Amino acid sequence: MEEHWAHTRDDGTVQTVKEHLQGTAALAADFAAAFDARSAGQTAGLLHDIGKYSAEFQARIRNPEHAAKVDHSTAGAQAAYRLGLPPLAFAVAGHHAGLPDGGSGGDTAQAPTLMGRLQKQCPPCAEWQQKITLPGCNLPDFLNKDGFTDAFFTRMLYSCLVDADYLDTETFMQGKAPRGGYEEIPTLLQKVRAKAAAWLDAPPQKPLNTKRNDILRNCIQSGKTWPQGLYSLTVPTGGGKTVASLAFALEQAAAQSLARVIYVIPYTSIIDQTVDVFNEILGSENVLAHYAGADYQLAEQAELSPADYRRALAAENWDAPVIVTTAVQFFESLYANRSSRCRKLHNLAGSVIVFDEAQTLPVPYLRPCVAAIAQLVRHYHTTAVLCTATQPALEPLLKELAPALPPLREICPGGDELYTAFRRVTLTDIGTVPEMELCKKLAGQAQVLCVVNRRKQAQKLYDALPAEGRFCLTTLLCAADRRARLAEIRARLKAGLPCRVVSTSLIEAGVDVDFPVAYRERTGLDSVLQTAGRCNREGKRSSEQSLVMVFAFAETPPPAVLAQNIASLQTAQRCCKALDLPQAIHCYFDVLLYKMKAPQALDRKQILRAFNERREGVIVPFATVAQEFKLIESPTKPIYLPIGAGAALCARLQNGERSRSLYRALGPYSVAVYPNHFDALYNAGALTMFDEDTAVLTNTALYSAQTGLAMDVESGNGWFM
Repeated sequence: MEEHWAHTRDDGTVQTVKEHLQGTAALAADFAAAFDARSAGQTAGLLHDIGKYSAEFQARIRNPEHAAKVDHSTAGAQAAYRLGLPPLAFAVAGHHAGLPDGGSGGDTAQAPTLMGRLQKQCPPCAEWQQKITLPGCNLPDFLNKDGFTDAFFTRMLYSCLVDADYLDTETFMQGKAPRGGYEEIPTLLQKVRAKAAAWLDAPPQKPLNTKRNDILRNCIQSGKTWPQGLYSLTVPTGGGKTVASLAFALEQAAAQSLARVIYVIPYTSIIDQTVDVFNEILGSENVLAHYAGADYQLAEQAELSPADYRRALAAENWDAPVIVTTAVQFFESLYANRSSRCRKLHNLAGSVIVFDEAQTLPVPYLRPCVAAIAQLVRHYHTTAVLCTATQPALEPLLKELAPALPPLREICPGGDELYTAFRRVTLTDIGTVPEMELCKKLAGQAQVLCVVNRRKQAQKLYDALPAEGRFCLTTLLCAADRRARLAEIRARLKAGLPCRVVSTSLIEAGVDVDFPVAYRERTGLDSVLQTAGRCNREGKRSSEQSLVMVFAFAETPPPAVLAQNIASLQTAQRCCKALDLPQAIHCYFDVLLYKMKAPQALDRKQILRAFNERREGVIVPFATVAQEFKLIESPTKPIYLPIGAGAALCARLQNGERSRSLYRALGPYSVAVYPNHFDALYNAGALTMFDEDTAVLTNTALYSAQTGLAMDVESGNGWFM
């Protein structure tokens, strides 16, 4: 009997359907074994392409120019559903087009839902049953209790299938790619232990070094001895939490035989400095930075060095021992439905995941984010660490969403004493300050940081400062210029030169700068304390000399900021001790998250409800939720800047080039603006539109490398090319 073809190479070599199904099944089984679902992964792999046994598909693959395309995934989905395996049916149905919505029993064959797919008449492919023997498929015991848990498992199984399908096909079509080859977790642990020993064994020179060493020892010992679970690491700014958390993670990974460490960071602006620290300790060949600005993401494949090509491959499925990524990449992937975003998810199982700056988890998506973390810890052999100087009060959510998990346990229980030891500033509220009076205060300091809530306000204050050593940091600056300005700022601070910086909150989370004095426009307590972390960071002055002054402008702030201000005020009234202690921080988040907001405000799009209530009728809305879950809900549009290296990139746009790598390369030379700002620039004739979504700044006089894109623009006329 003639063999059935699955893939053909240009040289005429054929991979049979049986070979592809068995190869995919073996990989998917290994991936799913990480969360005790080996047989489910194997069965999904064996079923995913049984539609290729049809005569119609065989005609297509042998003569694609004269045969119509054939749906070859529905047959496997129907077989899985008949076997009583809905998670497998979803995974197989979506392994090309993405996980579909479940739909309802009344859906017709034309509906783009699983229920619709089950009504389709597929080309006969019964011969698969003579070629393929299915194993017994045992689904985990934790399923069929709530819709969200079932949906989460389905997406993890889908990840196993699509990654296995990609890898088996890639190996046949191109040969084995240069994947893997990293050092093992125990080897990496020895490197971080050697780094730690250099500090722990050295004679302490300052009292704070002793405290930092205590934090590091706690992390090392806890990582060695504690079981997998959900932990917090609450360390004041300057406590060395980056290296300490890495030490915990690698100790835990080695002790529990886990495969990797994943570091989740809220902002791309601070990824580079974390990656630099990890590269220095572990070697850059062992650290994968997965974010849009990474060098290997910005080049065409033919231009990549062997090392960068290996990184690009690892970014597809996170097959690396240490990964640094963004919160947007992490959480949006967990709620995605497309294979490209979901492919890596199975590698979250059996990992240590550190959530840096945990207080930045967005409030409108807090419930689904916490629910996802709880699922990973509860069912996927994952250790998670919430790491920050300002720990959010998540215990009530965890108790509600994951009552079976042990209570959140603190790795470094130093409490008030630890924060008092690291106190390097004095907080004071100076009330409402007129704009010009604030400018005089800033001008009177040789080195000072002022953080405000609005970009336009930052530009205005900058204009009123003495010209020498003034800086303005906002998202109106492109990323390339922000990096350059931060380098200048650090150099001037180190040299003792005049350095007056007005910034929005982008400087707060983890940016390593050290000012003697800081001002912060009134906002949430966590942000005030993050600004305080940029003042006297190295502890060279007394806390009495290092002032962080909280102020307000006369106008009423936006509603979101007003709510944070009220929560901060209530915290000050309730807490008799200092506002920089853990008790006050916990009180602030308790007021903000639970007393001032209705429960639905923590899940604005009702993501959890969508999965848990749609058990009958509309079933498991994977595609719908993927559209709704956007961690950064911003209607902004990018404007590309023909400045520096961006000039040549914009010229490539003008010449008609459109590619993923080009747009990634343009990322550091772009500014995201809101629609009214975009329209003002367009109406002023300041933009060239190469297509509906690609705008280049024509009038470069409206952009300054010092202050960014102008917000006040005179009207005129724009034009399309």
